[in-house]
Amino acid sequence: MARVLIGLSALLIASVGGAVLAQPSKSDSAPAAIEVPKIEREGVWQPTPGGTQVPLWAEDVVLAKPDSGDHPETTGNGSPLVGGRKWHWATYVTRPTMTIYRPKGTNTGTTILVLPGGGFYAVATDLEGTEICDWVVAQGMTCVLLKYRSPQVWPKKDGVGQRPEMLLPLQDAQRAMGLLRHRASEYDIDPHRIGVIGFSAGGYLAANMSNTDERTYPLADAADRQSPVPDFAIIAYTARLWEENEDKTDLTLAPWVEISAQAPPTLLIHAMDDRVDNIRHPMAYALALKEAGVRVDMRIYAEGGHAFGLRPTEHPITTQWPGHVEQWLRNIGML
Repeated sequence: MARVLIGLSALLIASVGGAVLAQPSKSDSAPAAIEVPKIEREGVWQPTPGGTQVPLWAEDVVLAKPDSGDHPETTGNGSPLVGGRKWHWATYVTRPTMTIYRPKGTNTGTTILVLPGGGFYAVATDLEGTEICDWVVAQGMTCVLLKYRSPQVWPKKDGVGQRPEMLLPLQDAQRAMGLLRHRASEYDIDPHRIGVIGFSAGGYLAANMSNTDERTYPLADAADRQSPVPDFAIIAYTARLWEENEDKTDLTLAPWVEISAQAPPTLLIHAMDDRVDNIRHPMAYALALKEAGVRVDMRIYAEGGHAFGLRPTEHPITTQWPGHVEQWLRNIGML
């Protein structure tokens, strides 16, 4: 097991860190990436002020374990800096949670479940988690941050990752959606206005949720009889949707991607120069949704790279995408 964990730690650094390392420069004069030491420590991730962390399942419910087995949960920081600041993650997560942040000012009743990225090796807790919630609650919405089970490595075939038959983060996301709808009155939210926003691996998770109306785990209680499908989906710099190949005009979906005509309205955000997650992933998905009669919008920028979250850089996408999201939510009647 020790040898396996050493391998996972190396993959974690390469995968989570590599996503940020791959951000392209706008020009030769663009700021160079600033590397910082990666520090990892054992301990359960704790929310930022204002967040209430809630377990998804009771302690006596037996859950499938991530690839790291019973290894204690660990938190750490990645490298290089993003927007001039460190970014952090949690991994070796065996007991998933959701952390609830209440809206500031007027409560619109709308809720956004945040699905951070991390390549399914880890959960990017601030860059694509708590910082997103800061923006969500400022718009009068409830924000819920999902800390899903990880790591779960996608086995490779011909150099391309293949979806595991049982995807633990999907189970956790479906469970969180059911709990939110079941406890809507307790949380003062509208059970018919609960959407998701996902980043990178979390973007794939949002797409998977959108097209899966059956639970992917045994029902535990009344919460699991609620619909697991979100009422809207926002997907940023996603991958794992397009069948990767050398044909630049082929937009065939990956074999594990199924499209439902009941998928919710969807907004896709991506940069053309993303060297981690090819622009063809959201393009293929958008066309498939359109063919199924699902409302889909796209906001594509020429530059921006990958894994920028809400942190301003020299690329306009990093400061402009939140405004697109706000207007889109108004357009579909969610704000």
